[in-house]
Amino acid sequence: MTYDPITLGIFWDRLVSIADEVVTALVRSSFSTNVRESYDLSCVIFDAKGRALTQGTYSVPSFTGTAQATLAHLLQVFPPEILRPGDVIMTNDPWIGTGHMFDINVMQPIFRQTRLIGYVMSISHLPDIGGVGYSAVGREIYEEGLRLPPVLFVRDGVVDPVLRAIIACNVRVPEQTLGDIMANVASTTVGGRRINELMDEYGIEDIQPLSDAIIDFSDRSLRTQIARLPDGTWQHAIMVEGTEEPLRLAAEVTIRGDEVFADFSGTSPAIKAAINVPLCYTRAMTFHAIKCLTTPRIPNNAGSTLAIHVSAPAGCLLNALPPSPTGGRHVIGHFVQPLLFGALAAALPDQVQADSGMLNVINVQGKNREGEGVSSIFFASGGFGALAGIDGADTTPSPSNMTGTPVEVWEEISGTLVVSKALAPDSGGAGRFRGGLGQRIELVNDGGEALTISCLAGRTEFPPEGVLGGKPGRARRIEIDGTAVHPKGRYLLEPGQTLVTHEAGGGGYGDPAERAPRALLHDIAEGRVTREGALRDYGLNPAALGEGAR
Repeated sequence: MTYDPITLGIFWDRLVSIADEVVTALVRSSFSTNVRESYDLSCVIFDAKGRALTQGTYSVPSFTGTAQATLAHLLQVFPPEILRPGDVIMTNDPWIGTGHMFDINVMQPIFRQTRLIGYVMSISHLPDIGGVGYSAVGREIYEEGLRLPPVLFVRDGVVDPVLRAIIACNVRVPEQTLGDIMANVASTTVGGRRINELMDEYGIEDIQPLSDAIIDFSDRSLRTQIARLPDGTWQHAIMVEGTEEPLRLAAEVTIRGDEVFADFSGTSPAIKAAINVPLCYTRAMTFHAIKCLTTPRIPNNAGSTLAIHVSAPAGCLLNALPPSPTGGRHVIGHFVQPLLFGALAAALPDQVQADSGMLNVINVQGKNREGEGVSSIFFASGGFGALAGIDGADTTPSPSNMTGTPVEVWEEISGTLVVSKALAPDSGGAGRFRGGLGQRIELVNDGGEALTISCLAGRTEFPPEGVLGGKPGRARRIEIDGTAVHPKGRYLLEPGQTLVTHEAGGGGYGDPAERAPRALLHDIAEGRVTREGALRDYGLNPAALGEGAR
């Protein structure tokens, strides 16, 4: 069966809207702020061949990029012929799922009467999975919590009571953790129901021809864009913060015809700290980086990955093997995108982005003012890197896209007070196009209990770099009572103590001397650049630019 472009577009949009409804069902039924407020999630619909067909519009790139491989692993353990309506399979194994144990991958097969026609997967970051908690301090995977291989959590619509009890007695906040798992289950049920309703509406008994057409279109579109890029091989290496000493990330990118090959040889070995990255996560972030440079407006599916090939030496930081700890794998894994952009900057100068300030993830555990258990994440964002023709957005996460929890919600559930939250002038890297600003956030523990604070951040020793002559953004700094602390450390925040984060600014794009005077004037007027910063970073005296600089 063939589809004309208009019909294909209509069906594709309907499928995306169904995936969006799966996301909505997950968010509205979740128990934790990680999902309900910060959208640390993805929802994906697959065809009967196990190929990703569509994702929810709001989905985390790493989850979307790992989901298809996760499904393949699940089907090896629970093959399609043994699945029944109402079954739910799940896992949080880092090498099968998203790279660390804090994300639960929940899959439900879609049946049309008795025939299996596809799958729905819902992925979210759980509030807790036991062990040392979400942090970088674990030295082996066994310290990090409850690791679930692929398990049949629901059979014929009935939850396994033993699995439920095992999870409940291994986590700090069982109500929230189990509540979020059941929200994932509920959302996948919604996805299967909506697919059947779509088929009823249009009289379709098999979605495979539609899936083939969509995936083929995506694959051809991606290959067409890659084929327009120059053939060649480019290398790049960067240093990033480790826990005890700097670590090296290296990449070689080859464009050959309509395919891209990314190899990470030369990367430092995995270490005895929970910032190692399984290859599944490295692969997902590579998919994301290449897609941003080629077909950013086309929804993700299996066709978005077929032309991209990823390799890394076994046991290196970007291909960590068990029992390496991986809890904070994003701290290193988020550097895959800027690493690849750096490699391709010479080949694609008008398409790459300067480095971003990235996310600062602070996990908080303890009890709030009401004595209720707290195990939740405070997300803070640095500035977005500048691009050709565009200043970087302020306090915008990259390459992942979680949102910050609203202050009012965070204060209520955490037992902390957000004293202030403000943009940081001069933090964005100078350039023809300026990097986005970071921010300063001050929190005080005004509850009656000490809180455990686990920091999961980078950009403290190596600030976000500019590109093509752009200057770096300001580095990140984290303080407790005015004293700088390690960005991957674990601390007790006693009642009355203050935590301050100075979030990194994004890197600039192009020579700062080429920034339009009007743009610089506007920066000064809005407080993004100070007079002193304009003189120091741009070589221009604002006083010479007229009264508007005051």
